Amino acid sequence: MIKPLHLLLADDDKDDRFFFKKALEELPVATQLTTVENGEKLIHFLTENNQSLPDALFLDLNMPRKNGLECLLEIKNNEKLKHLPVIVLSTSLNREVVDLLYKTGAYYYARKTDMMELSKVLRYILQLMVEKKFIRPPKNKFILGAL
Repeated sequence: MIKPLHLLLADDDKDDRFFFKKALEELPVATQLTTVENGEKLIHFLTENNQSLPDALFLDLNMPRKNGLECLLEIKNNEKLKHLPVIVLSTSLNREVVDLLYKTGAYYYARKTDMMELSKVLRYILQLMVEKKFIRPPKNKFILGAL
């Protein structure tokens, strides 16, 4: 039996967490989803579980207490966490922020638009993971989905 991919979602929006889970359930890849509601809980979770990190982190950019960029900086500056692949999710598209996220080490950036787009992004990411081709892309392939 194939071990399910362990995904971690950090998002303060209850509806977004629900839609993410729903989109995952519709894909033909076995996954185990863990969710946290804010950046502080995310960093606590990762620090506590640094021996068994998830296969990927989906990180909301705009969260209370500690936003996605602050979390990303903390993750990439931590020796035990820095290799964790991070996919940043946001409703906005600010080119300067996107450039900073790429420079900081995020793997991908995806806009939160609708369920269909989320499913496409998840299908693409999970396919890369299953095929063992999940590596950080060049900058021109950093942004996923519709703009």
